Amino acid sequence: MTGGLGVWLYAVTSSRVGEPRELTGVAGEPVRTVVSDDLTAVVGSVPLEVFGEQPLRGHLEDLDWLESTARAHDAVVSALVRRAPTVPLRLATVFSDDNRVRELLDERQADFGAALALVSGRTEWGVKAYGDRAALTAAVAEARAADPGSGTGAGAAYLARRRAELSAQESVERDAAERAEEVHTRLVHHAAAGRRQALTDPALSARRDWMVLNGTYLVDDDRADDFAATVTMLGTEFPGIRLELTGPWPPYSFAGVEREPA
Repeated sequence: MTGGLGVWLYAVTSSRVGEPRELTGVAGEPVRTVVSDDLTAVVGSVPLEVFGEQPLRGHLEDLDWLESTARAHDAVVSALVRRAPTVPLRLATVFSDDNRVRELLDERQADFGAALALVSGRTEWGVKAYGDRAALTAAVAEARAADPGSGTGAGAAYLARRRAELSAQESVERDAAERAEEVHTRLVHHAAAGRRQALTDPALSARRDWMVLNGTYLVDDDRADDFAATVTMLGTEFPGIRLELTGPWPPYSFAGVEREPA
């Protein structure tokens, strides 16, 4: 696909949503639908000289272009999510024509149906955990020094503190990982589903914080306040670990349908 128009796929939802006439997409194009039985693909026609496979490879290296395109894509998806259960497709899912999109709906009907059932009445939330090495080391050292088996007397207490400090400095990476896993496990119990994502590269996030958890959680809409309260509670339970709640987001992490090649 090197010339003409391709079809950019934004999301799949139910056939009851109708035409999203007021929405425009990544190329400023009017967004429209392709329907197959009970499924509706929300798409836009985009110029392949910009959004074809080869041009996209270059554009995706341009962070300014990528950010602008991602925002336009997400604006369409977010608008759809507010209307009905929606399975968002990730950025740069481009097909040759509407027939190929319709074939996708037919081929993956069961997958899309299951994904729509999973996200119905639910929203994605993100929780990131950042470690403070000094605070975490101090908290772990204090807990270890307080071990009843450490001995009695001023000399024994001093030696216990020093041993605990040195041990905590050596094990800080492992201690942070253990706390991150505990936070994730506890949050999953308050969600319909949860996933640990790859830790964000500091070069991309422009942050120097030590990230130890990058989690996404699919939460029932009527339990969102409970989930947020759990995040706050866990943030106070683990000294040296700071939790950051983000969202609500479209359920990108729980779409359950891999992106098809152009």
